Amino acid sequence: MCGIAGVLSRKPVAPELLQRMASSLVHRGPDDHGQWSDPEAGIGLAHRRLAIVDLSPHGHQPMASQSGRFLLSYNGEIYNHAALRAELDQRGGTNWRGHSDTETLVEAIAAWGLEAALGKCVGMFALALWDRATRTLSLARDRFGEKPLYYGWVGGDLVFASELKAIRAHPRFDNAIDRRSLGLFASRTHVPAPRSIYEHV
Repeated sequence: MCGIAGVLSRKPVAPELLQRMASSLVHRGPDDHGQWSDPEAGIGLAHRRLAIVDLSPHGHQPMASQSGRFLLSYNGEIYNHAALRAELDQRGGTNWRGHSDTETLVEAIAAWGLEAALGKCVGMFALALWDRATRTLSLARDRFGEKPLYYGWVGGDLVFASELKAIRAHPRFDNAIDRRSLGLFASRTHVPAPRSIYEHV
């Protein structure tokens, strides 16, 4: 289990905000933490790491692809990452830095594109991917939605995280309780996707 969080804004994302969001997820990833931002693009990614596949610093996130085009903040495990890595090796041109499934995933995305790479993945995951060339943010989960990913609007910012508490860490968070979701919780004992207990999330 790891924790991801981030903000896409019309203005530079403050490092202190990313730190506050990531700190609320420390229980998801006590082994390492990282953040990355591009002030010009108004994007910031944060990560809390629970090291499982590669315990070395080479698994640090957010992780850039070798080309530098893609930045990935990822939670989960790609069970077939060794097979994907072998397939990438057949193409050539990849100089692996470590043994993490995160690196396999970001290089698979760089080689095949996001949809094709995820189509080849067997596992459980939630991710945020920033494409520096197209200035595009992609959020994705595994087919069953096993790993959590919340997203929505706080003020004028698009925010996302593994847990709602990281979204609530945004200083402008004042989203009201969604009364329809509250009714669903009362009748079903859970809030079904794609809703959350808060409006606009």
